[in-house]
Amino acid sequence: MAVTGADAPGVAPIEPRAAALAIERQTPVQPPKNTWRRAVRRDWRLYTLVLLPLLFLLVFRYLPMATNIIAFRRFRPGGSIFGDEWVGLRYIELFLNDPVFWEVFQNTLILGALGLVFTFPMPIVLALLLNELRSARFKRFVQTVSYLPHFMSIVIIAGMILQITSVQGTVNQVIEAFGGEAIPFMRQAEWFPAIYVSSEVWATVGWGSILYLAALTTIDENLYEAARMDGANRWRQTWHITLPGIRPTMITLLILNIGTFLAVGFEKILLLQNPLLYPTADVISTYLYRVGILSSNFSYATAIGLFEAVIGLTLILSANAISRRTVGTSLW
Repeated sequence: MAVTGADAPGVAPIEPRAAALAIERQTPVQPPKNTWRRAVRRDWRLYTLVLLPLLFLLVFRYLPMATNIIAFRRFRPGGSIFGDEWVGLRYIELFLNDPVFWEVFQNTLILGALGLVFTFPMPIVLALLLNELRSARFKRFVQTVSYLPHFMSIVIIAGMILQITSVQGTVNQVIEAFGGEAIPFMRQAEWFPAIYVSSEVWATVGWGSILYLAALTTIDENLYEAARMDGANRWRQTWHITLPGIRPTMITLLILNIGTFLAVGFEKILLLQNPLLYPTADVISTYLYRVGILSSNFSYATAIGLFEAVIGLTLILSANAISRRTVGTSLW
């Protein structure tokens, strides 16, 4: 007759609950199957809200990518939307050997660099200044005034710029009041970069500070209290607590801005420029408009647009990789 563990001499009896726990520890837990189906059934209301944005991206962003093939095919109006004849790299060689394109490319780089240098840090500065204000009423007033240009039409903003910088405009009236001579700003190409960048800062600084103000609210107030107990002044607190606290937001927006480095504002430049300003105001987007839409050279314009898109993709991938390796923050 076999002797069980409970009846064997010198062996403590095993309780059923302890035995069950021991078996559970030894048995590997199997992960639930079809987790994405369970998630869809559980949160189907949230997923339905994503359908329209995804449909918009599919119709207006991804499907048009198929027509990039006409950069390598000859497109004729009235023919196939994918071109009628394969020409290979002919259009790419054309714009690479075109001196007008390289002048336009240089203008785009200059305006993009100036925009990145001035328009990117200004919202950060404004958010830090607003964070230091103790008067809630004055803070709301400054926010309202700085946000207002974002809600104005670009046509209105361009009209205001043309009025202010005209020969009889506000700027020249101030110059003449101090004994100077009126300057035809919109007839001299060298003035356009300064006018464009300053107007971009004015139009975007308030709205761009919203994300940084939201990021500032996530910083623990106990850190500031500990810094004050250690004798840190406001500048030290800003440098060692505030800026590191909003660094992920800063890096994310910087990567996105670098990705759109060559996508200099098309509408505003088109409304402001004239043939006298082409040496500094003609950028890739306006050049594509004249070549592709006005001249109906769609294949040539598509080749230039594809070149711009490849450079933008390279910039954003490089910036993301550098940020991930240096500061540990990246988009993916």
